[in-house]
Amino acid sequence: MKKDRAAKIIVASWIGIVVNAAIAALKIAAGILTGSIAVVSDGVDSASDIATSIVTLTAAHISRRPPTPKFPFGFSRIETVSTKFLAFVIFFAGLQLVIAAVTRLIAGGSLDVPGIAAIYVTIVSILVKTALAVYKIGLGRRIKSSMLVANGRNMQSDVIVSVGVLVGLITMRIFLLPWIDAIAALFVGFWILKTAFQIFRETDTELMDGLTDTHVYNRVFEAVASVDGAANPHRVRIRNIGHLHVIMLDIEVAPHLTVREAHGIAHRVEDRIRTVVEDVHEVIVHTEPLGERGLSEGFGVKESDVDTPSPAADS
Repeated sequence: MKKDRAAKIIVASWIGIVVNAAIAALKIAAGILTGSIAVVSDGVDSASDIATSIVTLTAAHISRRPPTPKFPFGFSRIETVSTKFLAFVIFFAGLQLVIAAVTRLIAGGSLDVPGIAAIYVTIVSILVKTALAVYKIGLGRRIKSSMLVANGRNMQSDVIVSVGVLVGLITMRIFLLPWIDAIAALFVGFWILKTAFQIFRETDTELMDGLTDTHVYNRVFEAVASVDGAANPHRVRIRNIGHLHVIMLDIEVAPHLTVREAHGIAHRVEDRIRTVVEDVHEVIVHTEPLGERGLSEGFGVKESDVDTPSPAADS
């Protein structure tokens, strides 16, 4: 299953590399030939997508490696690290475009209205990038890959950027206002910066061992409640490693049980949790005598904490 998931990411990455290489070459060439800095900027943005696809491809290969003594939880978190890196790549691409557009606006001078070929190339880019964005986001959500979804959202941003460029090109030809081209390029740059910031923020929770979908806690408590002999689940802690959950919790059992009997209950709790919660990497269940919960226990979530999920948990 893990190798199949990685294989899907690898295929999607290669598709992204080939498509973006073709689109970037077409847009940069058209922008240079027609004299449109906005189209050239859009092409540079597509070229940066090649780098993001290469990063995604590399991360998919690394995530397939088995655990080692140095990395006993495996390499799935490489997706989160790679997503953070993608945000930096996207940010610097956007920053360069902003600088180029501002420089052109300040320089002023005589500017020409770009040729009509720039419009045709931009329309083709919009259609192709829309299909690519739908494919990557859909696949990323199905296999729960934040890295692939981030890559797809970057493509989605490219579509919005290209629409802005297209509107600018059409407006220039209608009203003969060549400076709109630089304004459109500036819009492209700022939109890319915004996308980079959003992607960067979305990975913070996992890197801080947080949990975005807090409803997983409810499913854990429901699982424990369905196991005879398991009581008072508490000190539940859940963190993600890539798309996988690591679940740790304490339960209480009757104090007269033997070690073997208590272990059997803990094992049934683990099996039940794996049944009701998807994508579980590991479940660690600690047993305690009923009614003898220690006051010095570390932090964890108890059932009363998640009976009514907070708005923040749902966001």
